[in-house]
Amino acid sequence: MSLPDVPELLSDAVTALGGAPREGQLAMAEAVGEAIANNHHLAVQAGTGTGKSLAYLVPSLRHAVDSGETVVVSTATIALQRQLTERDLPRLASALTKPLKSEPTFAILKGRANYLCLNKLHAGVADDDPNTELFDAFDLSRMGREVTRLREWSSDTETGDRDDLSPGVSDQSWRQVSVSSRECIGAATCPYGEDCFAELARKKAGDSDIIVTNHAMLAIDAMSPATILPEHRVVVIDEAHELVDRITSVTTEEVSAANVSQVSRRLGKLIDDDTASALVTAGEQLELLLDDSAEGEWIRLPSGAPEILASLRDRLWNARNAVGPAPSAAADPEAAAARQMALSATDSLHDTVVRILTMFEQRDIPKRHDVVWLSEDRLRNTTRRVLRIAPLSVAGLLRTSLFTESTVILTSATLTIGGNFDALARTWGLPAHGGDKKDVEAAGWRGMDAGSPFDYPKSAILYVGKHLRPPGRDGIADSTLDEMVDLMNAAGGRTLGLFSSMRAAKEATEKLRERVGFPILCQGDDATSALVEKFAADEATCLFGTLSLWQGVDVPGPSLRLVMIDRIPFPRPDDPLLSARQREVDANGGNGFLTVSANHAALLLAQGAGRLLRSTSDRGVVAVLDSRLATARYGGYLLASLPPFWRTTDPKAVRSALSRLTTGAAQS
Repeated sequence: MSLPDVPELLSDAVTALGGAPREGQLAMAEAVGEAIANNHHLAVQAGTGTGKSLAYLVPSLRHAVDSGETVVVSTATIALQRQLTERDLPRLASALTKPLKSEPTFAILKGRANYLCLNKLHAGVADDDPNTELFDAFDLSRMGREVTRLREWSSDTETGDRDDLSPGVSDQSWRQVSVSSRECIGAATCPYGEDCFAELARKKAGDSDIIVTNHAMLAIDAMSPATILPEHRVVVIDEAHELVDRITSVTTEEVSAANVSQVSRRLGKLIDDDTASALVTAGEQLELLLDDSAEGEWIRLPSGAPEILASLRDRLWNARNAVGPAPSAAADPEAAAARQMALSATDSLHDTVVRILTMFEQRDIPKRHDVVWLSEDRLRNTTRRVLRIAPLSVAGLLRTSLFTESTVILTSATLTIGGNFDALARTWGLPAHGGDKKDVEAAGWRGMDAGSPFDYPKSAILYVGKHLRPPGRDGIADSTLDEMVDLMNAAGGRTLGLFSSMRAAKEATEKLRERVGFPILCQGDDATSALVEKFAADEATCLFGTLSLWQGVDVPGPSLRLVMIDRIPFPRPDDPLLSARQREVDANGGNGFLTVSANHAALLLAQGAGRLLRSTSDRGVVAVLDSRLATARYGGYLLASLPPFWRTTDPKAVRSALSRLTTGAAQS
């Protein structure tokens, strides 16, 4: 069966959806089709408004229908998953049914913990949260009400998918009715196996042309000996700038006294009193060790740590071996589920302790593959100390388990750092070569910039506060606050304030509310989605916040005229993982600051600046109130990662431009 080529299909889709042809979209779609046909990887930077979803979905659907193979599309955020499965794919499937001579199918697949577990729901096996003691009576009462609602919802839902529940429930409540893949007793032995929501989702996914999933599932599939995702040869990774962080998060483990206590409670009556008592004692020894140890990275194990961790490892193993044989799931589903949850928690904690001890067996620090650090987590009015271990790099994992097994398309609005793709390519495990087309055969991948429909120099100004003193650690300088007031007044409100820390966002909110006549919303006052809705609904309103706002705000139109950034978003100097990565680069003769810290800042800066122009009619200013962007040696490197806005360091010129925009908006 001969199918229309990619440009023809894209034209059909654009026409059917009432759109207009876009040069960058066509170029990207053709490049994706070529990469799939020639089995090479492709990195595509596609700015807002390019229509990148359509550009990769059209060739992906064509390949799936033509070959009979499933294509996996992975995203970083729930918002994009919903856009793909609730808007883009249904419309596209309808538009392409005739030219493809069959109706394309698609499904969404998430981790098992995102679905209701009918066995846990009906067996009534409570989930022991290590932080349970930190919840007050009101929280526990609310949890009871939410679990009751979940039981009622289980009779009405067709998917059992947490994201289909509205309004949602707390994480603690959801854990009472869900299980992880390690806690699942298995569909074959579960009395509810035939009706299992997770299994039904997997079956639907296996029969689909396109599977939409997330980066975490992609990582779990890559690391697991079991098959998580259906057989596939092509993977599309949207929001690829977040891939490394999401994979790192999945591969990060932790050990704490609360974890040991949780395992002890789950084992309960499954083990004898002596074995249980020995495990509790090991947990108490761990708590004393962590309380007496300094926060931050552990280059070497503190005094007493080898013995205490080895004892915990051995007692976890003894406890695991003391658990009796499995009861019949059909005869006693509650006991079977409780046993599986206990074993899963024990195995997970034991393996993490072994991983930590194994890392320290490598005496040569530069040869270590993991990083261990102690942090103090603050929850409500209580703190707990947690020992964490994370991979120094996930490049090897991605290279061996993703890029050698599949043809991979990586795309995002921000993939070039310092003007090329090499920085991110290295973190993905791909050889650096600038993305030049001529090097595709040798390197196995190509990079391309699909451009943007925006006329950046005519649509926006990049203003750098060169006259301001560099930001320090003692809060926001008075001169910087004065600058913020002047800019916000010139913009008539309409400001998205992006701050490097929650402390800075709150400080600015508190001080500026007294000095400007516009409402200022601050992240944390309400759910972020609700704050963004309020911000978009009232043109004068301003919104201040931190990390999630740098990447998660899409407000086209007159409600956003000014994106105000307090400082270059370098990672914290005491971030153990990034510090270790920087040290490794230095040890190998590279520039650790540029490779790690500057690249981190460049990517986030580009994401933040990208909040301004969301439609071709948008106009405004990105104001970076950090003079180092104009004066430091690395400033040019960071600027090369930003769109080609018209640039100025003249505060009068930028205020005048904002005032003209505000006056024009008022007159129209």
